[in-house]
Amino acid sequence: MAKLFVVRTFAVLAMLVLILMTLDLLGESGKILSVPGNDQGDVMRYVMMRAPQIIARFLPFSVLLGTLIAFATLSQHSEVIAMKAAGLSAHQILAPMFVASLAMAGISFAFNDIVVAPNTARLKIWQAEDYGPVPKDTGIKANVWVREGPDLINAATVTGSGAQTQLGDVSLYLRTNGSLRQVIRAREARYTGAAWKLVDVTSFDVATTEEQKFDTLTVGSDIKPDRFNYVKVDGDSLGFFPLMNAIDDLKASGRRTDNLEGILWHKLSGPLSTLLMPLLAAVAAFGLARSGALFLRAVIGMALGFAYFVADNFALAMGNLGAYPPIIAAWGPFLLFFLIGETVLVRTEE
Repeated sequence: MAKLFVVRTFAVLAMLVLILMTLDLLGESGKILSVPGNDQGDVMRYVMMRAPQIIARFLPFSVLLGTLIAFATLSQHSEVIAMKAAGLSAHQILAPMFVASLAMAGISFAFNDIVVAPNTARLKIWQAEDYGPVPKDTGIKANVWVREGPDLINAATVTGSGAQTQLGDVSLYLRTNGSLRQVIRAREARYTGAAWKLVDVTSFDVATTEEQKFDTLTVGSDIKPDRFNYVKVDGDSLGFFPLMNAIDDLKASGRRTDNLEGILWHKLSGPLSTLLMPLLAAVAAFGLARSGALFLRAVIGMALGFAYFVADNFALAMGNLGAYPPIIAAWGPFLLFFLIGETVLVRTEE
């Protein structure tokens, strides 16, 4: 049963990827080839970066269709009835598919981290240049803000990374109870390993309106250099653990991370949704009061699967808007449809 399930799932996935990739190329190949210097090799380069996204997105849907096809075949030949007559419960019949789905979920998680995320990052950069030559990354970030407690820090430019990070045209706004008390400006700042060394410093005291100048000044012993390296984080372009680290750094700098946390948790709940598909499609195998209406049962199973994908996308959208907490946005539809699937299975079969 596991072999039957896996073979049909990957056959459906291959068919979907082929069809959807072809349809996608109908719109994008013209844009790629319209750029001077681009040729067929660039179209294949696009396919290599776009295909992993399609595979990751439609794997759960392929599992649903693969389960429906496998169950329809078994039900049509009365093999499910034979298994139940031999004393197997509905959950025991589904067990091989659950095990195979769990293995698929693990493969999907690794595939998303190792293949999909890097290719998504490269594709977005290429599309931002309208499929033209991608300029070399200078590594310079502009207008970066970091929050440390009540204080705000602005760097006009950030170069380097780690201990080699350097800030240009730095402004520190020191506040007490929400009121500005001091403004410190410096031409540049270097990380010394334990704190930041400001060069060519001007300090303005708001209460006394006095201004002082210093050649150097050491500040920010608790501010790590990595906090200046995240200007804008694209959750889809990072793997699970890099995204987790980016969220921690953004939180430390006082930025809102709810939408990124929803994407982070969905990197787990998304692959695990393959576990739900055999449960939701089980209605095609076991029937409704032994009605024998195989086509109707298959349609009901497909409708349950579609309803899950709609609810999942809706919850993620609500999470991005801040209407749902990140955990609910990522895991709510999964738990809801797990309970629905179990209820249908238990009420009709167990």
